[in-house]
Amino acid sequence: MTAVNDYRKTAVSDSEPITDEEIFRAHEGGKLGVEVTKPLADPRSLSIAYTPGVAKVSRAIAEDASLAARYTWASRLVVVVSDGTAVLGLGDIGASASLPVMEGKAALFKTFGGLDSIPLVLDTTNVDEIVETLVRLRPSFGAVNLEDVSAPRCFELEERLIEALDCPVMHDDQHGTAIVLLAALRGANTVLSKDIANQRVVIAGAGAAGIACAKILLAAGAGDVTLLDSRGIIHEGRDHLNPIKEQMAKVTNINDRRGGQAEALAGADVFVGLSAGTVPEDLVATMAKDSIVFALSNPDPEIHPDIARKYAAVVATGRSDFPNQINNVLAFPGIFRGALDSGARRITERMKLAAADAIAAVAEEDLAVDKIVPSALDPRVAPEVAAAVARAAKEDGVA
Repeated sequence: MTAVNDYRKTAVSDSEPITDEEIFRAHEGGKLGVEVTKPLADPRSLSIAYTPGVAKVSRAIAEDASLAARYTWASRLVVVVSDGTAVLGLGDIGASASLPVMEGKAALFKTFGGLDSIPLVLDTTNVDEIVETLVRLRPSFGAVNLEDVSAPRCFELEERLIEALDCPVMHDDQHGTAIVLLAALRGANTVLSKDIANQRVVIAGAGAAGIACAKILLAAGAGDVTLLDSRGIIHEGRDHLNPIKEQMAKVTNINDRRGGQAEALAGADVFVGLSAGTVPEDLVATMAKDSIVFALSNPDPEIHPDIARKYAAVVATGRSDFPNQINNVLAFPGIFRGALDSGARRITERMKLAAADAIAAVAEEDLAVDKIVPSALDPRVAPEVAAAVARAAKEDGVA
């Protein structure tokens, strides 16, 4: 319990403003390095780790490729792959500019999941070329975390990589967000004694995260999910829908609502913001009693939490300076750790739902309207998620 108390104390006391100088100084030379796990302290250790000793290991792997999992780091290595087309809130900034973000992601894998990870930024936006590159590099890694790839290409890219590679692949912007969102909604519903099956959920934003959130909420039993994009409510028969939105139109908006924000939010139980848009205060006021508002855009939520709290019973954002932060770091380190621990060939829907359950279970100890998910720094989360994901992988027969 000491570690938990330490992180809570740090989270509360570390409130000094962060300066630009501090940020740039922390990034000098990058945020990653390579650590040698077997010290090379003398000629004997050198002969074992490299020539001539290493030749015996290489010969053994040449005869039995499965031994690479035991005698190399590949089975524990996650590659964080991006083409730089949808980086944070910065948009299409290119591969090189995305590298600091991918380095940070790799650092989170090591810190929270105990997994080695390297960033791999690719100077191409061509799906065929990205797939071919990763297929050729497959012997070098054990899992792929797709990051900051723009929609709708990200859907095709993830699907094709899952088919092409015999290892876990997950686009975190889609599924990490969706998993933590589901955990947060379960926490909020427990506090408010509500049932997801009886709620009407409105999701603003039909990109990578919005589509994944809609899918996981439906899989978890949500009775009524409405998707909004920049042109309004997504419904069957609407013009200019891409194939993904056409698919979602068939399984969402069961009452065939038409219009925009006003028509979607009137009487809604849950609002999930995953767009760069804003939501006027008077529309939040039209939501159902004891509503739930997840305004997740960064750095500016769709509606300021202080305003949302005037009408909603539970409010969450993607920011660390407000209560109830919906943060992907609660999900992806444990998901990949569990997948790799179990030897899973892919990440299934059951594994994602198990991760959400595990996150929600950790939050139960301190559950309140301002504590519906654990802190992103809570050391209990990743091990619990990893264990739940590993069990689910075995139940699904992919381990």
